[in-house]
Amino acid sequence: MTEPPRDPEDASPRRRRVRYVGTHPRGFKERYKERDPERYPELSEHVRQKGRTPAGQHVSVLPDETLAALRPVAGERAVDGTLGYGGHAERLLATLAPDGQLLALDADPIELPRTEARLRAAGHDERALIVRRCNFAGLVAALHGVGWADGVDAVLLDLGVSSMQIDDPSRGFSVGADGPLDMRMNPARGASAAQWLERVKRSSLVAALDDNADEPWRQEVADALCEARDAGHGVPQTTAELAEIVRTALPASCSDDERALSVRRVFQALRIAVNEEFTALETTLRDLPSCLRAGGRAAIISFHSGEDRRVKRAFKQGFADGTWSEISPTVIRASARERVENPRSTSAKLRWAVRA
Repeated sequence: MTEPPRDPEDASPRRRRVRYVGTHPRGFKERYKERDPERYPELSEHVRQKGRTPAGQHVSVLPDETLAALRPVAGERAVDGTLGYGGHAERLLATLAPDGQLLALDADPIELPRTEARLRAAGHDERALIVRRCNFAGLVAALHGVGWADGVDAVLLDLGVSSMQIDDPSRGFSVGADGPLDMRMNPARGASAAQWLERVKRSSLVAALDDNADEPWRQEVADALCEARDAGHGVPQTTAELAEIVRTALPASCSDDERALSVRRVFQALRIAVNEEFTALETTLRDLPSCLRAGGRAAIISFHSGEDRRVKRAFKQGFADGTWSEISPTVIRASARERVENPRSTSAKLRWAVRA
């Protein structure tokens, strides 16, 4: 394709697009076509048909089940407390139209403006879609800030980390590609995972590995990390360094698969600790009933036992004391078909409740 003529007054240096070695892109930066779905829609669909999520994108889990739980109606008010890539938000907006409104929250200052831009381009104006950058733990303040102190009709929380965050090595969430050991939802706030490891006590680290990920080798991993730090060797600064320390900390009898699982659990535990995710969830579960109008619906999607236990306990307690008039009788999981088409839905668990 012939490039358009360049403005002769434009003195900025021409920046070449990142090229990849071989016939297929491997690194995140090399997958520029996947990260530009508006320009290359056919490629994104091709990647999805192969059961993968395109780099820099996210496929929402349990989309039909979530709508069935929330039962949004045209003209209602709803909240998406974890906007992410906007997949659930788009479906909510379609059902709330023409007169309903959606308040979308997200703490990620990198992904939030990108998602808002996509939704605005799709025709969702500021009357239908209100976007605020904040953690869902600030739901009460967010509602008051937009004049909805009397509550809303539906609230959705899709917990955990999004595919866009996992895929980008610079965010430090995944062992898939080496990057700085960060893991913060908001990179401009709080301590990174590396900084957290520098100051955490061994007992607190063991507790985090247990509570946040049920890590069976928590003692061994904590010993490896703390002994190296206390001996003056410092803590890992990259995701690859952390993964290697975890692998070597495990007993020789562990298989490669067991080591890989342990690495993923340790990453999960640190991410939850760094972002204080359980504190945010418990705050929201406490405030959630007061944010809903009578008959309002709440739906929460969790991805591991620590989250699900808290949601299940809060809903059961609220049902027992009359706060909730109805709760999901069992946990809702992705269908076999969805698990094949979107493998990241495999661990998803959905629970819902109706305000009395």
